[in-house]
Amino acid sequence: MYVRLDVCDRRILKLVKETLTIKDNRTGLTYEVSVNQETIRAIELRQIKVNDGDFGLMTYDPGLTNTAACKSHITFVDGSKGILRYRGYPIEQLAANISFLEVAYLIFYGEIPTDAQLDGWTGSIIPNMVPHDNIVSVLNGFQRGSSPMSMFISLTAALSTCYSDNYDLQSAESRLLQVHRLIAQAPTLAAMCYRHANGLNHELPDDRLSYSANILRMMFSTHDHDYEPNPVLERALDTLLIIHADHEQNCSTSTMRAIASSLADPYCAVAGAAAALSGPLHGGANEAVIRMLKEIGSPDNVHGYIERVKAGEFRLMGFGHRVYKNYDPRAKIVKKVAQDVFDIVGHNPLIDCAMDLENIALKDDYFVSRKLYPNVDFYSGIIYQALGIPDSMFTVMFATSRTTGWLSQWNEFMQDSEQRIARPRQIYLGSDERDLHSSSGLTKNT
Repeated sequence: MYVRLDVCDRRILKLVKETLTIKDNRTGLTYEVSVNQETIRAIELRQIKVNDGDFGLMTYDPGLTNTAACKSHITFVDGSKGILRYRGYPIEQLAANISFLEVAYLIFYGEIPTDAQLDGWTGSIIPNMVPHDNIVSVLNGFQRGSSPMSMFISLTAALSTCYSDNYDLQSAESRLLQVHRLIAQAPTLAAMCYRHANGLNHELPDDRLSYSANILRMMFSTHDHDYEPNPVLERALDTLLIIHADHEQNCSTSTMRAIASSLADPYCAVAGAAAALSGPLHGGANEAVIRMLKEIGSPDNVHGYIERVKAGEFRLMGFGHRVYKNYDPRAKIVKKVAQDVFDIVGHNPLIDCAMDLENIALKDDYFVSRKLYPNVDFYSGIIYQALGIPDSMFTVMFATSRTTGWLSQWNEFMQDSEQRIARPRQIYLGSDERDLHSSSGLTKNT
């Protein structure tokens, strides 16, 4: 006989058999299913049948809200406690102390790089930021003013035509080369999309500059002004890249793994992940926050706007999260960075609306009882805007950062012997078998 323990003493739990006993009230049969790391294997439910002709029991989980599709060592999120860690390191420590390329190395390899390892990693990425000639030709085929995110997705997929003969997905060395290329090319493509949309020719990277400084330079340099990034703004962008680098099995990361499961090339896989990111419920959320703050217009209008939200007229953008039921730890980081940026570029009136909105909402039981706290999108758009990056580029910047996480997840997937091609089941609710010739208006050919 096994009893449930109210006190989670692991020494005692080891004495308890870790199984789940399921009784099927339809048949009266009892089944024992193994529990491992607080999960059961869904395939074990297939043994539960009413008769031998049954397919077997399945789980139904729209949105995969309670289904683990993989095992990962990369990112840990505890939404109830507001915790985000990369490879065990709290995001707060990483954002405050090391660079984006150091974080990228950590996410990919699992450890903070030594000076020598960082030099090698940086030396494999920065020189690869120069765009391929074929990509420039593809870019010139887009109309000026085209959506930067749509161009970014297309150009990322087009990279596979540039390197199609140079990778072997079964080779760790070959996979690493593609990782270097994609992490390097993502900011270059982002800058090229920005400049093309604004009628400007692309700007080449400078291998003397950091990853983030190159992004700013490639976006904002002109023929008569060689952009010199302010160190504070460079660090602010670096911080935004760090906090967006990975976030467990979100929509775009799950898409990356699903595409990878068919052994598609990594360029098309990243393009597919970026397409998933582009939606307003995912990477496009910070654009919605900026639109909301512009609509509010002034701190004087915040109270009235909140009352309209509570009345159900619309949602409060930038509040609440699918995972976090506490204050998003990334939002706290971004809020501090915002002030550092404004000290350099000048005050943005939108920040006054944002801070008043946050202060009022966090004291209102309507939002507190629903666990609606500010998420990372609430302040990140304001910072991008202060850096001179327009709303249409917010999701592109997100994708530039998240490329590192996508590739780390892809590489982990490629080494996971348990993974198979993604093929979810469905519950079929359509018609049973029908005969075409017995349908009204049809006669059998003679």
